Amino acid sequence: MSSAAGPEAATEPDRPAEQKTGTFSSLKVRNYRLFATGAVVSNTGTWMSRIAQDWLVLSITGSSFAVGITTALQFLPMLLFGLYGGVLADRYPKRQILILTQAVLGLLGLLLAGLTLSGVVQVWHVYTIAFLLGVVTVVDNPTRQTFVVEMVGPDHVRNAVSLNSANFQSARLVGPAVAGVLITAVGSGWAFLFNGLSFLAPLTGLLLMRTSELHKIERAPRGKGQLREGLRYVAGRPELIWPIVLVGFIGTFGFNFPIWLSAFANKVFSSGAGTYGLFNTLMAAGSLIGALLAARRSRTRLRMLVATACAFGLLEVVAAVSPVFWLFALLLIPIGIFGMTFNATANASVQLATDPVMRGRVMSLYMMVFVGGTPVGGPVMGWVTDTYGARVGFLSGGLVSAAAAVAVALVLARVGGLRPQLNLRRGRGKGEPLLAFVPRDGASGAAGAPGGPGGAASDVPMDDSAEDGAAEDGPAARTEAASGDEPGREGERPATDGATPPQGEEPAPRLTPAV
Repeated sequence: MSSAAGPEAATEPDRPAEQKTGTFSSLKVRNYRLFATGAVVSNTGTWMSRIAQDWLVLSITGSSFAVGITTALQFLPMLLFGLYGGVLADRYPKRQILILTQAVLGLLGLLLAGLTLSGVVQVWHVYTIAFLLGVVTVVDNPTRQTFVVEMVGPDHVRNAVSLNSANFQSARLVGPAVAGVLITAVGSGWAFLFNGLSFLAPLTGLLLMRTSELHKIERAPRGKGQLREGLRYVAGRPELIWPIVLVGFIGTFGFNFPIWLSAFANKVFSSGAGTYGLFNTLMAAGSLIGALLAARRSRTRLRMLVATACAFGLLEVVAAVSPVFWLFALLLIPIGIFGMTFNATANASVQLATDPVMRGRVMSLYMMVFVGGTPVGGPVMGWVTDTYGARVGFLSGGLVSAAAAVAVALVLARVGGLRPQLNLRRGRGKGEPLLAFVPRDGASGAAGAPGGPGGAASDVPMDDSAEDGAAEDGPAARTEAASGDEPGREGERPATDGATPPQGEEPAPRLTPAV
C-alpha cells in the first residue's frame, strides 16, 4: 500500500454522517453474546487468579521485586514471540485457535490450584506457570482481538471492542473482591481452582457458535517475510507508530499496579489481602466507567489519546503522594477511568488505521509493546519500590507516563504541521478545547502540510478545526463517516467488505483518523 495519502483522498464521494450506536448493540448478535457470556465468567476467574498469584508470591518471598519477576515472566513471551502470534491469527481459523488456547489456560490454572491446595507450591512453580500462561497468551490475545470482527461484522466492531473492555472490567470489579475474601478465609488455592474451572464457560460458548453466521475474513496466505511485512507496514505510518510508541511507554512504566497496589496495601497502610482486593475493585470501577463511555463514542481522535495518557500519569503522581488511605483509594477510580479510556482509544485508533489482512500482525505488535514491556518495567518498578518505597515507585511510573504523552503529542503535532495552543482566555465558549493544535506559521495546515518523516505530514491530521466544520468535508472527516463503528476499516476500499483489493487493482488511498 502507499505510504502517503494520495490526491484521490480528496475526491472520495461524501458519505452520510456516522450514527451513534447503542451502548450494548453488539449483544444483539448471538455468537457475540455467547462469547461475551463465557468471557465474563473466565475473566472473573482470571482476576481472582491474578490477585491470588501476586499475594501468594508476596507471602512466600516478602519481596515486591519477586512480584515484579512473576509479572515479567508472564509477559516476557509476548515481548519475545508476540509477532508470531499475530501471524498465526492472520493465517488460521480463529475460533479453532481460541478453543485450543482456552483449554490450555484452564489446565494451567488447575495445575497451580493442585500445587497450592496440596501445600507443596514453591515460588519457582508460580514462575514457571506464569511463563507458560504468557506463551499461550501470545497466540490467544491477538486472536481474540481480531475474532471480534468475524462475530459482529464491520458495523459493530468499535462497539464490540469497547464492550470487551467493559466485560473485562466488570469481572475486575468482582474477581479481586472475591479473591480477597477467599485468600483471607481459606487461602489462594481455591481462587486458582475457580480460575481453572472458569474456562469451561468460554469453551462452551465457542463450541455452541453458529459458524455459518461468522463473517468471513480473508486469511493471510502462508509465505516468507510476513513478520517483516507487518513491521514495514507499521513503520511507514505515523498514525500507527506513534500511538504504539506511547502505548509501549505507558504499558512498561505506568501499568505496574500489581507491584504498587500490593506494596501500598502491605507496607504503606499495613493492611492485608482484603485491602489489596479493595484497591483493585476501585480501579476496576473506574475502568468499567471508562469502557462504557468508550462504547458510545462515535469517533476516535489521537488528541484524546495523548490527553487521557497525560491525565492518567498525573493522577498517578497525585495518588503516590496522597497522605491518607481513603484519598489514595478514591483516586484509583479516576486512574481507572483515564487508563481504560486511553487503552480503548489506542486500540480503536490503531485498528481504524489498519487493513483487515494486516490486523492480526499489527495488533500483535500493539499488544507486544503494551504488555511485552512489562518484563522490563516490572522488575525495574519492583526494584524502585523495594529500594525507595511504594510512593516513589508509583510516582516514577506516573511521571514517565505523563512525559511520554507530552512528547508524543509534540511529535504528532510536528508531523502534522501543527503547534499546540493553550486557550486560557476568559469566557472560552462551550466546546472550545483548552488545548488545541493549530497550523504553524507558514504551514498550510495538517491537511496538506509537506514535511515530516517521509514527507507524510498529511498522514496525521491534528487540526482541531476538523471538528467544527472548517475541515468537516475533508478526507479525514469523510473517512470517519465511512468507517462508522468499524475499527480497522480506514485505509481500505469500502466496497471490499474487509477483503484486500483484487490483484492488479490499485489499493485504496490510506486515510487516517482525525485527532
